[in-house]
Amino acid sequence: MRIVVKIGTSTVIRREDNSSVNIGLLDRLSKVLSDLRGAGHQIILVSSGAIAVGSIKLKLAERPTTLRMKQAAAAIGQLELMHLYDKFFGEYGQSVAQILLTDTDVDSLTRRAHLLNTFDALLELGVIPIVNENDSVSANEIETGDFRVLGDNDTLSAIVAALINADLLLLLSDVDALYDSDPHTNPKAVPFREVRGLAELEKLRTVAGSAGTWGTGGMATKLNAAQKAMENGIAMYIQDGENVDKIYSMVSGEQTGTRFFPK
Repeated sequence: MRIVVKIGTSTVIRREDNSSVNIGLLDRLSKVLSDLRGAGHQIILVSSGAIAVGSIKLKLAERPTTLRMKQAAAAIGQLELMHLYDKFFGEYGQSVAQILLTDTDVDSLTRRAHLLNTFDALLELGVIPIVNENDSVSANEIETGDFRVLGDNDTLSAIVAALINADLLLLLSDVDALYDSDPHTNPKAVPFREVRGLAELEKLRTVAGSAGTWGTGGMATKLNAAQKAMENGIAMYIQDGENVDKIYSMVSGEQTGTRFFPK
């Protein structure tokens, strides 16, 4: 089974203080994904967090506001992220690779073909590719300008899943399901456990969680990713990233988080 796992910035960074990398979670995630790879699955990890990790490395009080400083923080943070992933995956005997994308990489037929060849070769070698948008040269995710193709890592993960013909897309978020309102502020928020078909998905468009302190996404981007996945015949889950052991349940097709059934 080909599985794309996306981890958000709100999971990479500790939720308690938003000022340190969640080392323990990255370790547990590496262990679970390495175990799944050992069981014969092909794994691709899409990881957010470069700007946040770079900001922490630079000891900045808050996320930068100017484009040039965001891109500088991303360049520093991406290196630190890959250092951590290489360290943790390596402890479980798993090799990883880095793939940084821009919009032209997925928008151009020629580049897409080369990109697919790279993914296929890495997966055949038993390597786990770790994917992020190349924020140091692309402003599509970190700015809200026009002409966006990737735009956010939820969308990016769905694009990658469709490109490589994945079977499953797992979005690890700061909530354990899709809710009818923000569960962080509304304790009576009701979760949706299953979404079957694009018509039902369209009814949920009004459900849009707010972005976290470090994040750029929200529930709206996850619904966009779900639509792209479902249109391409890919099952998708939304699950709390803190519970990495739930990845086993999602891979087994159990009911956990919110499950989106493909068209």
